[in-house]
Parts: sequence; structure tokens; C-alpha cells
Amino acid sequence: MSSADQIDALLVGFGHALREAGLSIGTDDLLTFCAGVAELDVTDLMDVYWAGRAALVRRREYVPIYNEIFQRYFFDNDISGAAEHQKKMKSSSNAGATVEIPNTEEGLPGEISPDEVKLGYVASTSEIYRHKAFADCTDQELRQLRRLMARMRVTPPKRRTHRMTRSRKPATIDMRRMVRESMRALGEPRELSFKKRKEKLRPLVLILDVSGSMADYSRNLLQFAYSARRANAKVDVFCFGTRLTRVTKSLDRRSPDDAMRLAGESVLDWDGGTRIGDSLRQFTREARRSRLGRGAIVVICSDGLDRGEPQELAEAMESLARIAHRVLWVNPHRGDAITYVPATLGMIVADPFIDEVHSGHNLASLERLADRLTKVG
Repeated sequence: MSSADQIDALLVGFGHALREAGLSIGTDDLLTFCAGVAELDVTDLMDVYWAGRAALVRRREYVPIYNEIFQRYFFDNDISGAAEHQKKMKSSSNAGATVEIPNTEEGLPGEISPDEVKLGYVASTSEIYRHKAFADCTDQELRQLRRLMARMRVTPPKRRTHRMTRSRKPATIDMRRMVRESMRALGEPRELSFKKRKEKLRPLVLILDVSGSMADYSRNLLQFAYSARRANAKVDVFCFGTRLTRVTKSLDRRSPDDAMRLAGESVLDWDGGTRIGDSLRQFTREARRSRLGRGAIVVICSDGLDRGEPQELAEAMESLARIAHRVLWVNPHRGDAITYVPATLGMIVADPFIDEVHSGHNLASLERLADRLTKVG
């Protein structure tokens, strides 16, 4: 039996357990449940919980029964067949097919506080993780933060184009449409028509510093870039140390672990030196050939510790500022400071060409950056 079949069997068994407890569940409900879990992270029991609650629970009074059966089925392993399926899934070589059963002392997933965040997880310990710097987190906390970041949706801002489209709200009068409509009515005008400029997503380019000085933050910033790429195709991602490497295609994977692994394999100078000027100059040369980054929001994630020539960095930033619509710089060393004064030579040289400086030292700062990106255009 394949890993997917094992997962389906486990989910169907959970549906049968709910049916035995008195819930009215049909075959179509189970199919919807399995299809919903297939679109989520099967290794996260919170995803499984909410998918089942949305697809299998139809009445409010059934929620306590659902919570009890979920607790028994996935935690106590005392329902026939559940333990066997879980053993098979854990022994599978496919990491995406395993289910990690959390500690039951952490509370039942259905018991939600009013502070539940909009990403779909409970904000008990997550709220603490959001404001803790990546450099101070343990490996377990970083894994939890990356699961939370995988749910983020970074939407590029919109821009108005020169093309026009019909508008239902009063705006610019569309004389051409009105003339056509009046000609169909033998010259009698029927109603006012309006038009407005079309909107389209503005390109977003993320250029990430993966040198040794950014070791505490580069993996998490790449996870942020993965979320941005998954949310929209108009996102390009580059990594640089001493050279520039495009990792956009490597991030086009459903599994974030596979995407991180492929991106890491493609970047040959990970945890090496830093030459920001050379890397940005390589990007601007490519942008001139392919129009990459023209009119885009360019986000540079780096601490500004550059081992190259300051003049090269200044010239590259000047060229980038002419190409891009806005240039944002994410420096984790800014922390939670309200005002930021450049402290490194690279930041001092680049500062005249930067529109905004943001921090990326914890999850909360990345959430603020994601919210800002939707409006900066």
C-alpha cells in the first residue's frame, strides 16, 4: 500500500469512528475531508483537525463529540486500526507522509481562545514565538516558526495600467461605450457608462543574503520568500554571498522542505563571504537584458556587512534604484528599534538609494513586512 493510500485509510477510519459515535457522515463528506487534507500539510494535526471539523461536523452540538473522538483517535490510539495505520505511516520513507502526534498535555485542538490568529493556529505559545528573535530560538522553536511561516501569504502590491475596463461606480465617463449603446437604441442614450484603469500585480523581487554573517536569519528569510512565491507567480527570488544565484524555480515545490533543500543545493556560496555590490551589479545587468525587476518592488535582505568596494555598491544601488519602483532593505540587526541609523559601511553607502528599511529578526517583523508589501506599490 502506498503512502497516500495509508493516509486515506487513516482518515477514512477517523470518519468511521465519528459515525459510530453518532455523527451523520456520508461518503461524500469523507471524500471532501480527504480532498481537503490533500491540499494542506498532512504532518500538521491542526490542519487535519480543521479540515475534518469543516467537512464532517454539521451541527454545533456535535463539536464536543468531534473533539473527543479526535483526541482518542489521534492521541490515545485506542480505536481499532488507528495504531496500525500510524505505525505504517511513521515507518514510511516519505517524510511528507508521516504524522507527528503532538503531546496531549498541550490541550485539545478544538479548545480555542479568543486570541486565535487569522493564520489558523492557536496563539498560546505561537504568540511568544512571534516576538522572539530567530537568533535566540532553539531548533524546536525554529521548526515551529517555519511551520507558521509556511502559512503566510505575501501578496505583491497592485499598480494601475494604461488599459481601461468598465466600472460600475461613477468614475470617468466612457463616451465610446455610450455612443455604441445609443446607436443600438436608434440614437437615444439609455444610461451613463463609466470606465477605470485596470489593475495588475506589481512584480516582487527578493534578494537574500545567505553569507556567514546572516546564518541566524537566512534560512527563515528563505522560508518567507517561499511563502511569497507560493502565493503568487510574479515573485522572483535570488540568493547571494559572493555571487548571485536565482532560486525561483527551486522554490516551486509543494513541500517547503524540498524547496529549501533544492535552493540550498543550487547556492554554492552559502555561509561564505559577502559581496553585495558585485551581486547587485549582476542583477542589474540581467535586468537590462530581460527587463527583470523593472517597475518591481525589490526587497534586499542583508545585514550590510560587505567585503567589496563601497564604490561598486553605490553604483549598483544607483542602477537598481532607477530600475525598481521601490527598494526596500530588510536588516535583522535593526531589531525592534523605531528609528534606524546605519551602522555598517554597506548600509551607509546604500542608504541614499533605499526607500524603506525594515527588520526581519522575528516572525512578527516578517508579518509586518508582508502587510507593508501589499501597500507599498
